[in-house]
Amino acid sequence: MKMAIGSDHVGFDMKSGIIQYLSSQGIEVIDVGTNSSTRTDYPIYARKVAESIIAGEVELGILICGTGIGISIAANKMTGIRAVACSEPYSAKLSREHNNTNILAMGARVIGSEMAKMIIDQWLSARFEGGRHQERIDQISAIEHSQHMKG
Repeated sequence: MKMAIGSDHVGFDMKSGIIQYLSSQGIEVIDVGTNSSTRTDYPIYARKVAESIIAGEVELGILICGTGIGISIAANKMTGIRAVACSEPYSAKLSREHNNTNILAMGARVIGSEMAKMIIDQWLSARFEGGRHQERIDQISAIEHSQHMKG
């Protein structure tokens, strides 16, 4: 598996630990930045991770900011992206099973590194169930496409 990961300055330290954790599991990780704790804007990295998924360069992505909220909102502006902000494992699991999320966002000010690992484990081990859930994703995609047609 190949994943992209990005963070703003607040998530920089947590991102480094997650890269090590994923690499130890044999997952190839593409780090799109930021590369320091110098203040920066999270939409930059949300877009980079989302674009790498859309382009087919990676299968999934992880984003980290202070809460996971802003960076997930930014990623969700990209067509085909289903980003979820999670601070506990159960929602991460269900987000994959029911919503087929392709980006996991977390907050470095909300959770610690061990909780982040538990969330990631549940998210990565879950599989999309399809069926009625696919019908709902299709409805979401229709909303995305209708907005692009108006723009």
